[in-house]
Formats: sequence, C-alpha cells, structure tokens
Amino acid sequence: MSEPALRASRMGTPPSTYAIRTATSEQTESLGRRLGHLLRSGDVIALSGDLGAGKTVLTRGIAQGAGAAGYFASPTFTLVREYSGPVSIAHVDLYRLDAPRQIEDIGFDEILERDGVVVIEWAEKIRSMLPSAYLWVEIRFTDRENEREIAFIPQGSRYIAITEALVKADAHPRH
Repeated sequence: MSEPALRASRMGTPPSTYAIRTATSEQTESLGRRLGHLLRSGDVIALSGDLGAGKTVLTRGIAQGAGAAGYFASPTFTLVREYSGPVSIAHVDLYRLDAPRQIEDIGFDEILERDGVVVIEWAEKIRSMLPSAYLWVEIRFTDRENEREIAFIPQGSRYIAITEALVKADAHPRH
C-alpha cells in the first residue's frame, strides 16, 4: 500500500466511525499529520492500543501537523511532555500509571483546561475522566505483517466533523 493510498471504511455504529489501515510507520505518522492539521486548541485525542501499535508515532504526526516544534519523544517516564507551536500539544502517556489517583497527582484536570491540544496515550486507563467530547482512536495490529487498523470513534459533533474531514482527505489523495 503506497502513501497516501490508505483504505478507509465505515465500521458501523455510529455512522461517523471509520477505520484507516496503514502499512508503515511513515503512513501512520502522515495520517497523524493530517489529523494534526484539523485540530485546534481545546481538542482532546484519546489513544488506545497494544504496546508498539503506533500510538507514539501517530502522536508525533499529530504534533507535526499542528505545527509543534522541537525534538519529539514519548513521555513514558515523565507522563507529560509539552510541545509549543501555533497550537501547543500536551502529550500524556499513561502507560506507567498504576492507580487512577496518580492522574490527579499530575494535574490532569489542569492539563485539560490549558490552551492547546491534549493527546493521551493509554487513555483507556482514565476513560471515565475524559471530557464529554473527544476523539477516541484505537490502533490495532491486523493479520497482515506491519499493518495497523486505526479506528476513529468521535464523541461529540466537533469530533464527528474532524473524523469526516480526515476520511474525506484520505479518499482524495494529493499528488
């Protein structure tokens, strides 16, 4: 599968839930850049998926697409890493989170209230603490070598619009 020939498909209910398959980390990062271009301050992206599925690669693309500058690294040991740009990015990695109380210790509510986009890896650990509107993204390995299925499950009208714009852009490759 060559870039940007990614396949988008409807997954069922709700009708604005889609899956896009990528075969390389470059395609996953490119998809993240396209998503990042659509985001604005206040948006929340909640990522879920297996270890090594591509959450950090997608997040790197999101940060690039939003215009964030600087060296990009996973905040696995620090839990939160921030990137500045036209739209700032707060990258939260909850892999090492053992108890929900720990999320309060890092000031999660304050992170959500700041200007900028919040991207949360391992968001399933705090799903009940997410705002009412956000974009849930599940990244799963498929049966094909190196292929991932990235499902976009919008919660709220803003995220339905983002998902539809992302899939529409994916259906009309740029040359």
